[in-house]
Amino acid sequence: NLFDPNSSEPFRISRSKIDLFHECERCFYLDVRLGLARPSFPAFTLNNAVDELMKREFDLHRAKASAHPLMKAYKIDAVPFNDPRMDEWRDALRHGIQYHHKTGLIFRGGVDDIWVNPKGELIVVDYKATSKKDEVTIEGYWQKGYKRQVEIYQWLLRGIGEKVSPTAYFVYVNGNSDAKAFDAKLEFDIKIIPHEGDTAWIEPIVIKLAECLRGEVVPAPAESCEYCRYREATGKELQSLAKNKKGSSGDGTLGI
Repeated sequence: NLFDPNSSEPFRISRSKIDLFHECERCFYLDVRLGLARPSFPAFTLNNAVDELMKREFDLHRAKASAHPLMKAYKIDAVPFNDPRMDEWRDALRHGIQYHHKTGLIFRGGVDDIWVNPKGELIVVDYKATSKKDEVTIEGYWQKGYKRQVEIYQWLLRGIGEKVSPTAYFVYVNGNSDAKAFDAKLEFDIKIIPHEGDTAWIEPIVIKLAECLRGEVVPAPAESCEYCRYREATGKELQSLAKNKKGSSGDGTLGI
């Protein structure tokens, strides 16, 4: 999915690529413009299984237009949103929520779930799974990315003309590791954490992203980007080895 500056077709930018640009403009450019992506992580299949089971559970209440017991326990006046577009909006790989932006780019993202309150406002919901002894919160380094994630979904929904609640929810599932034995099952504590989304940062970012994508200059790396620091350090080391090798044998190869 490389950007072609000569193509007249609208180019699609995923939610994760917006977040990548927010982290490091150089990594974004190398990935989307030049096809040099960061190394990928293995899939969190256990987390994916929890997500899928949570979706099925909430889908039972979606079909009946009823509130899930968790929503009642946390006094959330809403029900799962029952709309034929939900299948598309959840499909992050092939569709998702697609917003054709004024930059000419199509921004998209696949949500875990959407609820709706009596005002008709759509509520962005994200499922998270972990296993820690401490109380789960949305305060921390990784959780900053979680917050940006739901805020981008809110922005996408508003972009396609939907009425959106400023409050998003994380349904946080925490695996209990204190049981006496495994017995081929895991027990979880489930907590719903609200987040008041702030989407004001997104519009300036996507404008800058579009300019970067269409430009011919590779951006400077972010100061905090570990990937860029690694590339720079290894590049210098390899150049040094090549220079020394060439000086001693007249051959510029590294022998690797």
